[in-house]
Amino acid sequence: MQAVNELKMTARFALWTVAWAATVALAKFGPQGLWDPDQRAVSWAAVAVNFAVGIGWIVAFTRLLRGLDELQRKIMQNALAVTLGVGWVVAFAYFVADAAGIARDVNIAVLPALMGGVFVLAFAVGKIQYR
Repeated sequence: MQAVNELKMTARFALWTVAWAATVALAKFGPQGLWDPDQRAVSWAAVAVNFAVGIGWIVAFTRLLRGLDELQRKIMQNALAVTLGVGWVVAFAYFVADAAGIARDVNIAVLPALMGGVFVLAFAVGKIQYR
């Protein structure tokens, strides 16, 4: 029964993740492709929808964490801790380098991609460690 509940929570979380990613894309690319960039109210509405769906995503993730067994939760939390640490360290190193004038033009979109990769790697290491 636990596995079925875990699967349902994971599916809900996946749907929230897709919805959030879609609203990010809408808010980012909508002003260039779907509506006139001068329509600031529409752009702000897209950002507000993205923010609201992001809150739903956080709630879904919290429910997922609460529904996991203790070992899965420990692995997930350790992976999240490593990911947060890497994100903070890399982001602040970039900001310091940028303030010093030594950073090249780095696209900030690299940070979430890096953090995603770190999370997957840390999660996989945790799964292997607790086999």
